[in-house]
Amino acid sequence: TYAAVIPRFVTALLSGARPVIYGDGKQSRDFTYVENVVEANIKACFAPKEACGRAYNIACGERYSLLDLIAHLEEIIGVKADPVFEPERPGDVKHSQGDISLARKYLGYEVKVGFREGLERTVAWYRERVKS
Repeated sequence: TYAAVIPRFVTALLSGARPVIYGDGKQSRDFTYVENVVEANIKACFAPKEACGRAYNIACGERYSLLDLIAHLEEIIGVKADPVFEPERPGDVKHSQGDISLARKYLGYEVKVGFREGLERTVAWYRERVKS
């Protein structure tokens, strides 16, 4: 799972460590910022009856590879990552992207915080916590 890849990469880069990538780094995910998920949940609370009983993907609707993620974090943090590449993990999904069309249609969901802005906010949050 790649749920924790952003926190792991950010903390590694902020501490001067080399992030670990399993595989070639070309695997991609539809990363989304937590505010998007909160917004979708609030919209679901007030959604019309026709929205009930459906499953929704809450995402940004676009994919970024782990190499893209590293490149963005290098720019935001101002460091060179020099990742360590480990063997691919068995059973790892190569690419995933959320189809947010039903969330748009039934919940009125729209992405509030895009990929880059979400990364910038995340790095700022981690930097603030490191100072403490």
